[in-house]
Amino acid sequence: MTDAAIVGRQYQCVVVDDLKRTQIVQYAGASGDYNPLHTDERYAVEVAKSPSVFAHGMLTAGMTAHGLRTLFGAAPVLRFGGRFLDKVWPGDSLTLTATVAGTQDQGDRHVVTLDLVTTNQRGRAVYKGSADLVLDPPTS
Repeated sequence: MTDAAIVGRQYQCVVVDDLKRTQIVQYAGASGDYNPLHTDERYAVEVAKSPSVFAHGMLTAGMTAHGLRTLFGAAPVLRFGGRFLDKVWPGDSLTLTATVAGTQDQGDRHVVTLDLVTTNQRGRAVYKGSADLVLDPPTS
């Protein structure tokens, strides 16, 4: 991947368009986290006083990580992490913006640090984090 490691360069992709309740329930099954806040509409509304069920935070993180694969293919990921800033609701569409924050040569590897922000369709950040990937160095 040439010129991918220019500091300040931004990459963007949609990680989910119109998140379905079914996807949230499927994630509950895959993760084993059946908290009724994520799977039971009646419980979420009547007991927890939430407007609806909402996605697991780790589902949001997983979709963000998948976005890295969409943008950078099979580039080795050395570090990935972040924090959840807001709930993700059924019907939300999420977009990942990855900004090159820095680069460093580590022996024969060119490591790129990315700042990550995942936003919903209203432009509100729901996840913010960073990742280190091994990418080809920029060409001169």
